[in-house]
Amino acid sequence: MQIPARFNGPPGSGNGGWSAGAFAVDTGSDGVLAVTLRSPPPLDTPITRSDGTFHAPDGTLVASVEPAADPGDPVPPVRYDEAVAAARNYPGFLSHPFPTCYVCGPDRPDGLRLFPGVLPDGRTAAPWTVPADVRTETMWAALDCPGGWSALHSGRTFVLGRIAARVDALPSPGASCVVVGVADGLSGRKAFTRSTVYGPDGAPLATARATWIEVPR
Repeated sequence: MQIPARFNGPPGSGNGGWSAGAFAVDTGSDGVLAVTLRSPPPLDTPITRSDGTFHAPDGTLVASVEPAADPGDPVPPVRYDEAVAAARNYPGFLSHPFPTCYVCGPDRPDGLRLFPGVLPDGRTAAPWTVPADVRTETMWAALDCPGGWSALHSGRTFVLGRIAARVDALPSPGASCVVVGVADGLSGRKAFTRSTVYGPDGAPLATARATWIEVPR
């Protein structure tokens, strides 16, 4: 398998959510899976799977996948108009550690254009127009950055370390969805978050729980 270059997060490496989704899908396993990113996923590079681990051509361990507990209850929903209003004040418009990120980068007109703004209670919310090529990996990507920004808006920079996701359904291409995120806590260099994608009818479509690792800005 390969992570196509268009699905980058930080420059030169795969978006954590999309990459994790691709690793999970590649295992062919059912149920809730947790993906731990062990090193930055390389782009346009053959990655080989051995049981539940993925390696770069030089042998570097990129990720591991294992069964996981359910990520829990969805993050409480937000109305679409509230998400639109929140997104106008997306912190990434002013300062973004990875402005070309496929998911949340303001410099990516061809990306998912998920711009999670901060709500008064600290949650994040973003409206999302679902792309034509939506698939399971897309849902993992959509769950990624809105969760991360619930910690990123503190001014610290985090990258995804581990994510466990449950994808119940895919939205239709062009659908107007809402993605919400919340930080459950911080411990040293780690942030713990949850995120949920809601469909146009208000039903939760996917939920994730993630651990983020602080890196120098």
